[in-house]
Amino acid sequence: MDNSNQQRLRELAQFLRTRRERLTPEQVGFSPQGRRRTPGLRREEVAILSGVSVDWYTWLEQARDIQVSSQVLESIASALRLDPIERNHLFVLALQHQPSVRQQEDCVIHPTLQSFLDGQGSSPVYVMNQRLDIVAWNQAANLIYGDYEKMSRQDRNSLWRSFVSPYTREMLQETWETHARHRLAQFRANYGKYVGDPSFMELIEALNQSSEEFREWWPQHDVLNGPEGRKVNYHPAVGVLEFDQLSFLVMDAQHLTVTVNVPANEDTRLRVHKLLANSY
Repeated sequence: MDNSNQQRLRELAQFLRTRRERLTPEQVGFSPQGRRRTPGLRREEVAILSGVSVDWYTWLEQARDIQVSSQVLESIASALRLDPIERNHLFVLALQHQPSVRQQEDCVIHPTLQSFLDGQGSSPVYVMNQRLDIVAWNQAANLIYGDYEKMSRQDRNSLWRSFVSPYTREMLQETWETHARHRLAQFRANYGKYVGDPSFMELIEALNQSSEEFREWWPQHDVLNGPEGRKVNYHPAVGVLEFDQLSFLVMDAQHLTVTVNVPANEDTRLRVHKLLANSY
């Protein structure tokens, strides 16, 4: 074993031990059972909670070079009550790659994130999950891209709207195909982490039935994970809107992407302000 791999295994062993030692038996449903020589849980207790043998878990904390599966790591992460960042760190140390992100059907947005969205004023902002569902937005986005509050989950899906919504096609006009292909490539890149997931398969089947372009382009397997840059919209009430687009992941919820559309010129900013003023 080379030195770098041995160092990685030692780092993994130390990480597991520190996370084990911060938990008490009562926190995980065990009785204390007398005085303990070391803080936190015992190795055998973590093994029981994780559904693995005591010897196998002990070898992990001894930095031995043993095979470990994603399923077992998920069990250990749950047993040790790791948060999303710690879970990611565990997978990188053990498997040398990040875990697939857990898809959340009902996504709860932190109030601070919603406050950030609401504070962007004339910049329409929305949050998407890995399935490209719009799960949060500000008033500017609601007025420009459609009334998300009244939409079903399917209608709030950005990929579905790109291919099926007449409003979206009219908003994008000659740039519609570029936009739709971009969204499809984003979705395909995310789908690689969720192959066979029922919610993804349901959306793919619905689009196969509803869109000729989707049926033609889906088999091409284009993948993409990057910014769109300049975006031009044709709003039915205020006319042409030009935005520069910026997207970033939420640090403590990396299955979520925030997209900010910054007005590219003063005319756009004033037109969005007019929409906002008329909505109150």
